[in-house]
Amino acid sequence: MIMIIYTALLALLLFFLLLFLYNRKTSNHGRLPPGPPGWPLFGNLFDLGTMPHRSLTKLRNKYGDVILLKLGAINTMVILSSKAATEFFKNNDMSFVERTITETSRALGYNKGSLALAPYGAYWRVLRKLVTLDMLVLKRINETVVVRRKCVDNMLCWIEQESSNNSSKGVHVARFVFLMSFNLLGNLMLSRDLLDPNSVEGAEFFSAMMGIMEWGGHANIADFFPWLRWLDPQGLKKKMERDLGKAMKIASKFVNERRSEQEKVKERRDFLDVLLDFEGNGKDEPHTISDRDLNIFILEIFMAGSETTSSTIEWALTELLLNPQAMAKAKVELNQVIGPNRKVEESDIENLPYIQAIIKETLRMHPPIPFLVPRRAVNDTVFMGHFVPKNTQVFVNAWAIGRDPDVWNDPSVFKPERFLDSKIDYRGQHYELIPFGAGRRMCAGVPLAHRILHLVLGSLLHHFEWRLDESNGVTCESIDMNDRLGITTRKFEPLIAIPTKSCS
Repeated sequence: MIMIIYTALLALLLFFLLLFLYNRKTSNHGRLPPGPPGWPLFGNLFDLGTMPHRSLTKLRNKYGDVILLKLGAINTMVILSSKAATEFFKNNDMSFVERTITETSRALGYNKGSLALAPYGAYWRVLRKLVTLDMLVLKRINETVVVRRKCVDNMLCWIEQESSNNSSKGVHVARFVFLMSFNLLGNLMLSRDLLDPNSVEGAEFFSAMMGIMEWGGHANIADFFPWLRWLDPQGLKKKMERDLGKAMKIASKFVNERRSEQEKVKERRDFLDVLLDFEGNGKDEPHTISDRDLNIFILEIFMAGSETTSSTIEWALTELLLNPQAMAKAKVELNQVIGPNRKVEESDIENLPYIQAIIKETLRMHPPIPFLVPRRAVNDTVFMGHFVPKNTQVFVNAWAIGRDPDVWNDPSVFKPERFLDSKIDYRGQHYELIPFGAGRRMCAGVPLAHRILHLVLGSLLHHFEWRLDESNGVTCESIDMNDRLGITTRKFEPLIAIPTKSCS
């Protein structure tokens, strides 16, 4: 027994010695970014807290715009200001073009087929080109206006029915927006109503996707201590493999059915047809997209679109309920532009500047993914005068940047008016507002997200009058504005609000 304890202590001492020597080696290359001192073995993990995007923002005052943390065994650089983000994306994009890969995203090779996570290379360029120049080009987006209108109308009906069943109770806003988004993506990707009550496969696919999003949103100890990967100490990778396998099996069936249909009908109908029709040159791009990668891309579309839309709309409506003057301005604009007898259409968006300002202000204060999708240093490099070792993980704190006091007046105040006379946009050219990232690996779905967010919010505000459930003690003063991290940043306590159909 004594021998076992002695051996364990010796191994632990050796580990700390190697860790010390490693840190000395990296720091000898140059001055590392500043940061708080860490604990042995755990590093700065305890500095993260339950809301790390908020906790790390507070470190800027002491350590500056760029900080370095040791999260377990992982070097992590954090960008905390608009100035640092500008330098990062404009002048150093290629130096940090690769992604950090979490352990759950390695399940069944998911990271290799994903547009967001794939290595920067031939396959990534092919997929990015298909998305930006074929799937989400303006012409194709315009061709699917009717599909989005149908799905939003269904959502309004669901909310109306839920409210009519018990008019004194509120509705779970994010849930209905999520279901709408999921069904919309099913239509755009697969030409299917996956939430059709008669679709057994649709229900199974939805259930599997819920599991994937849950396991992917958990903090995983194996991501901080790579030598624990083989143990899968929380069982997250095993659970991810289970649900990912289920979803990919169903997606594969959808793909095979479409191949059979294509033998009869050659006309392109949706995003899946675009992927199946791809023919590469076989030199600097693959001949075709493999079945595994097809299935992974299908799942990625659902994960990327459903959560971001529902969380953003939930935050927007929450902020409007807390700011009655902003709500009133939005309603006035909708009544003036749309009138009482017409629905909000996508063609109306450019004539609704205040609704646009609300979306921008919501994304500024509540970016869906506060650290974006983490980057990784390709090689040893120098950033803003600091040495950054190869494979350093990079968090770009979009939450902190959206509240940067050097850029924004009253950064913690919801004030859509700040955007009415401003050209600042969220499409990757203005580094003070980057909820979807910037640079080569910016989210490719922004053109579609832009349409959906405005259409959904405008429709919810125009179709219903909204109020908080004060009978259950929910008031402007008591509403919980804390958030929780998962796949996206959601309200910790979901918004439950009471809708009343607007008079027409």
